[in-house]
Amino acid sequence: MPVSVRDEKFKIIRLPAVKEKTGWKRSSIYRMVELGRFPKPISLGARAVGWVEDEVDQWIASRIAASRGGAQ
Repeated sequence: MPVSVRDEKFKIIRLPAVKEKTGWKRSSIYRMVELGRFPKPISLGARAVGWVEDEVDQWIASRIAASRGGAQ
């Protein structure tokens, strides 16, 4: 049975937290999003976005695995 979004607990993080987790600047984050190489942000309002923390953490884990010779 598929799990609906309603059944999940998500934490949304804003840009400063994403920058801290990745070590990247704002422009690098958005460039990687545009290239499809980093999770897309979600809209939080007219002028606010955030990222699902689990998606960012999974992306970081995949980069660690790739750098250690594991599967991406």
